[in-house]
Amino acid sequence: MKIAQKWLCTAALAFPLLAHAGAIDQLHQFLQSTRTLKAEFSQTVIAKSGRKPQQSSGLVAISRPGKLRWEIQKPYPQLVVGDGEKVWIHDPELQQVTVRKAGQAIGSSPAALLSGSNELDKNFTLKEAGSGDGLDWVEATPKASDSGFERVRMGFAGGDLKAMELLDSFGQTTVVRFAKLERNPALPASVFRFTPPAGTDVVGE
Repeated sequence: MKIAQKWLCTAALAFPLLAHAGAIDQLHQFLQSTRTLKAEFSQTVIAKSGRKPQQSSGLVAISRPGKLRWEIQKPYPQLVVGDGEKVWIHDPELQQVTVRKAGQAIGSSPAALLSGSNELDKNFTLKEAGSGDGLDWVEATPKASDSGFERVRMGFAGGDLKAMELLDSFGQTTVVRFAKLERNPALPASVFRFTPPAGTDVVGE
């Protein structure tokens, strides 16, 4: 009887681990099988102070490795374009564009998890983060100390990326939910090109 009870206790401890064991595998398989991606996103930014969260929505497109388009449409437009060499951040309201080298801007950032190569284990420490909200979660912690964020969690369902939750170095949490995600669509090269509009201040490179 004691042996049976001991086995049941061991099984009870083991089963949750087995149930959550697929999140890292889903992440690797998602990246290995996804060359291009486009989706709609909704984003909520929660300040450490707990003040009213900021919400935005828009479109994301990725062509791996290194090309990224993150377009916030509501409530205020902002555009981030990575062409593989540089990352352009355009704020139409301020009439300003900030330019950075892709390696500096993406390297160990959350964008590297999606748009980078498959060198995840080189730049991040990955661990299973259990299940919640119907998703299997994996947590990625950057190995570089100057990445600007503490960790990012990614939620998967059926092998597709459904959500990301980012905690930055200031204690601010950004929650992103993806919808209408398409894997490997044909994306024109123009999606990942950016030319600063006339009269815009360009800061950086």
